[in-house]
Amino acid sequence: MINVFGKFKLLFMVLLIVVFTAACSYDQPASTASSESNSGGQAVKAIDKKRSEIKIGFSIKNQNAPYFVAMVKEAENVAKKEGFQIITADAQGDMTKQISDVNDMLTQGIDLLLLDPADPEGLVPATKSATQAGVPVVIVDSTISSKADYVTTVQSNNTENGKLVGEWVASQFGKKEVKAVILSGEKGNPAGLERRQGVIQGLIEAQLRNNGTTNLEFVAQGWGNWAQEGGQKAMEDILVAHPDLNLLITENDSMALGAKTAIAQAGKEDQIMIAAAADGQKEALELIKNGEYAVTGLNDPALIVRTGIEASLAILEEGKSYPKTTYTPAVAITKDNVDKYYNPDSEF
Repeated sequence: MINVFGKFKLLFMVLLIVVFTAACSYDQPASTASSESNSGGQAVKAIDKKRSEIKIGFSIKNQNAPYFVAMVKEAENVAKKEGFQIITADAQGDMTKQISDVNDMLTQGIDLLLLDPADPEGLVPATKSATQAGVPVVIVDSTISSKADYVTTVQSNNTENGKLVGEWVASQFGKKEVKAVILSGEKGNPAGLERRQGVIQGLIEAQLRNNGTTNLEFVAQGWGNWAQEGGQKAMEDILVAHPDLNLLITENDSMALGAKTAIAQAGKEDQIMIAAAADGQKEALELIKNGEYAVTGLNDPALIVRTGIEASLAILEEGKSYPKTTYTPAVAITKDNVDKYYNPDSEF
């Protein structure tokens, strides 16, 4: 148990995070939003080709999980529907292979490169190669270094999703004391940082707004490496040290699903609320429908790819420019709205 001074110190640190995050926040419309201007990005110029002649290369960092499989399948479906050509390549998590994949696509005469970078710094040269070949680049899902050449990055809004999740959690607890644990993916990951900061900010701000005070204690942070088995193992260890916690916050659904197994084995399903900052994985949504999982943020791989392709076609056919970051809508998915997002036939 954390002593009074320790609890005060921890709360002070959390409030500092909230202040810092709030200082970096911005207003967004309901559909998509941008965080940066396009200054310094690639020049955009329309090409004189029929839709059927357009060739887009999609280099994805991995195909080792349903999330990435869903991205490629959606890209292929959209290409068939919209009548353009698409070339896909799986880097298998290997940065060097992805660079080679991009170079192969350039030799095949692609008109635009859709890139999910395996490494934010390591793929910078690949974007430079595309620029030299006159090929614009659209980044999807992952983040790349600002040193890269690209028109826009299309991704879910980790911070805003987290804030909505945190606000919803606060509404459920009311004035009840919150003893929370956070399960994070991997140390130093920027998406994980944005997600947990978003939840913390949303939860504390909602408590202050609704109650005039905060009643939140973080008793532990675990690391699950984004995986179901990692989430289960981390949660098993945490439950031994902190059997009285009542809120689990995770940075994705996979770790939450693993943690849920540990919670069930400990007989604490009625005690601990499960809240994920992101994904909208169908297994999690099914549990939300059944009331066994509280809330998750929307991070739809198919939506991200569709949005990226829409931007790609507008760039190629209209010469349209984009902000440096384009976000898909932020949503907290709960039992009240889960039917809108649940698809049992989804790849993810």
